[in-house]
Amino acid sequence: MKIKALLISLVLAVALLAGCSPDDNDTTDEPQENETPMEDEDTTDEETSDEDADVTTTPSIVDEEGAFKEAISSDGTWIIATLNDLTFDEDLVVEGEFHDKGDSNEDLYRKLAPYTQDEDRNIIDRYTITAPKMTIKSPNTKLQGGTFKGDIYVEADGFILSDAKIDGNLYFANEEYQKSFSEEEETEITGENKVQE
Repeated sequence: MKIKALLISLVLAVALLAGCSPDDNDTTDEPQENETPMEDEDTTDEETSDEDADVTTTPSIVDEEGAFKEAISSDGTWIIATLNDLTFDEDLVVEGEFHDKGDSNEDLYRKLAPYTQDEDRNIIDRYTITAPKMTIKSPNTKLQGGTFKGDIYVEADGFILSDAKIDGNLYFANEEYQKSFSEEEETEITGENKVQE
């Protein structure tokens, strides 16, 4: 029952993203095309809200590498959730300034969430994102609930590791970034945790 509710929520979130996109170009995600009632409900709000604000207020729920790379870019969203393990041969960069829940009145905040959860926010499945290197350039980025396999380079204030694992090294561009780093709940870093000059 909980899985069914989670899947319905995910389909509705994907449909919302499709309804708020600036173009109606064909996509490869059929579930988005089948959710026309949700798209019709959202079109009444377009007159009162900015399209860019709509896109950044909803999460990116991804299950493939290309969608993940787009979501972590400066044109992406404030929260990126994965539905499975992802593997990259190239380095990743998390960049851009985003606000908590996409609300510009809230603090700067970005969340990488490689896990699924039930309606009570209990983690169901944890996933691994594998890449040689991931550079964090977005302020107050949180990695929560899953594993990053590779090295993370932090070039922004406020990096947070929460109930997550870095299977690799954690490097900071300077001492200020390292001092602003925090760990919440159970975390693990298998390699070095230091300022790299």
